[in-house]
Amino acid sequence: MPPARRIRHFGKMLVVAVVVLGVLGVWAFWLEPASLELNEYRLEIPNWPQSLAGLRIAALADIHVGSPFNGLDKLERIVVLTNQSNPDLIVLLGDYVIQGVTGGDYVPPNESVPVLANLQAPLGVWAVLGNHDWWLDGEWVQDTLKHHGISVLENSSVPIRRGSEEFWLTGIGDLWEGHADIPQALKDVPDNAPTVAITHNPDIFPGVPSRVNLVLAGHTHGGQVRIPFFGPVIVPSAHWRRFAAGHIVDDGRHMFVSTGLGTSILSVRFLVPPEISLLVIEPEQSGSAISARRSLLSPNRELH
Repeated sequence: MPPARRIRHFGKMLVVAVVVLGVLGVWAFWLEPASLELNEYRLEIPNWPQSLAGLRIAALADIHVGSPFNGLDKLERIVVLTNQSNPDLIVLLGDYVIQGVTGGDYVPPNESVPVLANLQAPLGVWAVLGNHDWWLDGEWVQDTLKHHGISVLENSSVPIRRGSEEFWLTGIGDLWEGHADIPQALKDVPDNAPTVAITHNPDIFPGVPSRVNLVLAGHTHGGQVRIPFFGPVIVPSAHWRRFAAGHIVDDGRHMFVSTGLGTSILSVRFLVPPEISLLVIEPEQSGSAISARRSLLSPNRELH
């Protein structure tokens, strides 16, 4: 190839590369962080009572109000969509605040929690705290949630009745900062009682006894960036990709990790969009765990 032609070819390739990188940058640093999905996951869980089949749990994790594209207006939309999904129970999995993220604006809990207080579910709205909440002021975040009618389970459990059946909801403190105490959290729960545990950090999962039917966690943000054919690049977990997101089964025990709604460190999401996770809990039918995902919200369609 003549030198002049090689130069022109190289120039065209360079322009294409710049355009592609520009598009990817806009997507990862703006369009996807500003987006919102509502996804339903149908989980089959061993030893889950038939009388509790179809229990709907909406899980909101890592809201990080004040992170870029994630202010109070976005929080109001999250609340509306969550309520419209008709959950039986809503769980908040920690990290309601953010500090020091580039491009974000700090929003104190006394401004964000009144918006969260509009969440509605017949079996209640229940919360645990995350590491960012403790880094700010865990007592302040906890007291603000309680003041606005959101119950906080810090190493404690409560019985919840749906119809004629009762199950237990257990809240375990954050593994990094919340003084997690699994035995204390479960001390009031009968051995054979159906139990769902909520916590912030999924790395607590290996220490949760098998009598807990399902653990719900957040913290990882799904890695925020997922490379096709490779997976998440960075996951804040000692178990790395294994605990990054979704329905995880380990030695017959079950956990679901939500990819969350906000960002931290960097305002970037790529192929890991902000998500409200709606979990529909079913008894195991086939002898092996089944997890089915269904999108309830597309960019052009909202629930009504």
